Amino acid sequence: MPRESSRGHKVADLIQRELAILIQREVKDPRLGMVTINEARVSRDLSFADVYFTVLPSDESEAVEEVLNEASGFLRSQLAKILNTRTTPKLRFHYDKTIENGARLSKAIDDALADDASQSARNRSGEEQ
Repeated sequence: MPRESSRGHKVADLIQRELAILIQREVKDPRLGMVTINEARVSRDLSFADVYFTVLPSDESEAVEEVLNEASGFLRSQLAKILNTRTTPKLRFHYDKTIENGARLSKAIDDALADDASQSARNRSGEEQ
């Protein structure tokens, strides 16, 4: 089983931190709302970085993804000044749906527990009669 590169993790962490700052300070596009960079994952050869973000309000995610992908060349050039690597990864931005999926899963669990509790209560009241 291949071992994960600690250099790759360090580069991904640095990309995540620096992109958060660059997007906030350097990208002047009114379509950008409150963007949070959640994670960056780099390929083994450090040629690509998949960057996952969330935005408030979440219904603007497609427009924000488009803006970020359009600005990826500029952001990559700014990262090149910061990163101490021979090449700078090409940036690909993706809306991070894990928070929405987690909330949906949590609601499903809560609903199942509530249904189970009401079913148990009905069974107990039926036994008492």
